[in-house]
Amino acid sequence: MTSFNLFLSNFHFVRPYWLLALFALFLVLWLLKKHRFHQSPWQKFLPSHLSQVLVEGSANSSTNKNSFSSKTFLLKPFIIGLLGIIALAGPVWKKLPQPVYQTERGSVLIMDMSYSMYATDVKPNRLTRSRFKAIDLLNKINEGDTGLIAYAGDAFIISPLTQDVKNITLLLPSLTPGIMPVSGSNPLAALTLAHEMLINAGHLNGDIYWFTDDIDNEEINDIYDWSNEFGHQLNILGVGTESGAPITLPSGELLKDSSGAIVVPQLPSHKLQSLASRGQGNYQTIKNDDSDINNLIVKDTMSERNKSEKQQSQQTGDQWQEQGAWLLLLVLPLMLSYFRRGSTLLLLPLTCMPMLFLLSFSLASSSSFAATEPAEIEKNNTVENSQMATSSFASTSKKLWQNLWETSDQQAQKKYNQENFQGAAEQFKNSQWQGSSHYKAGNYQAALDAFRKGDEANSADSLYNQGNALAKMQQYEQAIESYEEALSKNPELQDAKDNIEKIKQLQKEQEQQEQQGDQSENEDSQEQDSDENKNQEQQDSQSENDQSPGDQSQEQDNKEGQQGSEGDENNDKEQDSKPEESNQEQQEQESEEKEQQSESTEPTEEQGNENEAKTAAQIAAEQQAKETDQKHQQLLNKVTDDPYLLLRNKMQLEYQKRKQDSTSPGVKKQW
Repeated sequence: MTSFNLFLSNFHFVRPYWLLALFALFLVLWLLKKHRFHQSPWQKFLPSHLSQVLVEGSANSSTNKNSFSSKTFLLKPFIIGLLGIIALAGPVWKKLPQPVYQTERGSVLIMDMSYSMYATDVKPNRLTRSRFKAIDLLNKINEGDTGLIAYAGDAFIISPLTQDVKNITLLLPSLTPGIMPVSGSNPLAALTLAHEMLINAGHLNGDIYWFTDDIDNEEINDIYDWSNEFGHQLNILGVGTESGAPITLPSGELLKDSSGAIVVPQLPSHKLQSLASRGQGNYQTIKNDDSDINNLIVKDTMSERNKSEKQQSQQTGDQWQEQGAWLLLLVLPLMLSYFRRGSTLLLLPLTCMPMLFLLSFSLASSSSFAATEPAEIEKNNTVENSQMATSSFASTSKKLWQNLWETSDQQAQKKYNQENFQGAAEQFKNSQWQGSSHYKAGNYQAALDAFRKGDEANSADSLYNQGNALAKMQQYEQAIESYEEALSKNPELQDAKDNIEKIKQLQKEQEQQEQQGDQSENEDSQEQDSDENKNQEQQDSQSENDQSPGDQSQEQDNKEGQQGSEGDENNDKEQDSKPEESNQEQQEQESEEKEQQSESTEPTEEQGNENEAKTAAQIAAEQQAKETDQKHQQLLNKVTDDPYLLLRNKMQLEYQKRKQDSTSPGVKKQW
């Protein structure tokens, strides 16, 4: 009972205005009935008593009473029309979750790099304090993409929109007024550039954080117009004090105007506050704590515009699943009974039904697959399967609809223009167009196979395309042959000539690289041979030195043996109680011990030579690795690693490309 109550509470029509078509249905049925009973022209000429008997289909005829009663005659068209109208109205009673996403808001930080930022009313100066505040702001912004813009007389993108806040933090210390190509103050150019960044990234509404210390009266109206035209939230941080302070340049001098007076820029807080309120944002004056940044962001109190966008996106997250399409299965059997002789007239009012059903399916698919932007939702396997089935049905119906109006090549050409090269290659029937799509997609072998098919395979254009595919696969000889064949059929094909010259130049460069590689290998082998010879000489000298102490030890042993034998003989002479056999046994034992020692020393010498050879090879390899590392380090040291210089050169080049007029607003100001 609970499920039935839930069904009743959720049941409704997505397009209820289609129910008004019931009045048209009743009108059509009344016209059918009237035409059916007055369809014979003989009724105008025959008397009523004769027409009732002779004319088939009259009101009182027996045939009409038996087989064409009003109920059976109008029942089928009524049921068909009723089911069709209900299907078009879109009956629904349950929701189908959709895999949707929410686009995060983008943020752009605008830094004022005019010379007034060198003022010292906040210590050490406005520029340094604004950098620290910018770092605090970036650390507190945890969501969405963030970009960085610096401006003086013109605005420049320092960092595009990115989620890597640390990269922007590393660029902030390099920002100074000295790297700007033109001095002055042009905040409108920075705001316009920030709007372009947000729009190009897909953010219709974004947050702009503007750190500045001054604004001209002439620029206030322009910024008002900008705020009214675009829906971005403008948050301003005023850097400085209302009393102001002199501008101390990096050289230690004070900045002076054309009359020689010292410039003292003051912070116009009331002007900046009015700009922030017009831009639906907040204004804060720089403080020593984090309260200014916290109030500038206002995380807890989201703007009403952002709230309404979020609520709207959440409401469009789950789509109602229409069930009216299933009524088509009930309509089809009823429609079959009208495909017989004599029923054409009844079929005419119902010929529009198939188009209405197609319209119902298209509306259902468009409502189910509309682009939405709510928060992410979890989905189980059942929901995924239903989504796959619905998407496959929608894609099939869409494909059938496209086939009614466009050929396969025309559809593939649209995909090609949309840079969907793989899809275009699968749909093209023309082999040359198919090869071009494969070539654009990077499938060069498939492109080559496609170019070699069809009647146009031997044309000049096809041979030229074959050469391009072969060149991409680094088959240069075959590519040159294809280009030459194309030139033989079209000598005016200049692109083929240019490609042949480029390929030959590549071949020469490869040959030079191979020769240089062979020379380096030969030099390395010669160095290794010289190292081995040196190591061998060292080993020989070491072996000679090792053998001399052994010989000396053997001589000492022999001397000791002789002395021992002499001592034994003297002892034998003095002491007659010891037999001579004991002396012989001792000599035999000593000789055996010497032989064992000599045998044990031989393998140790061989192992030592092998170990020395291994260590020498390892030392040579380590030395060679160190040399290569040193070469690489020398090359890296030649690369300029100065963010200050890189940013300055980048902005100089960009400024030269713009060719900005020197009379643009804000450029005349020197600070």
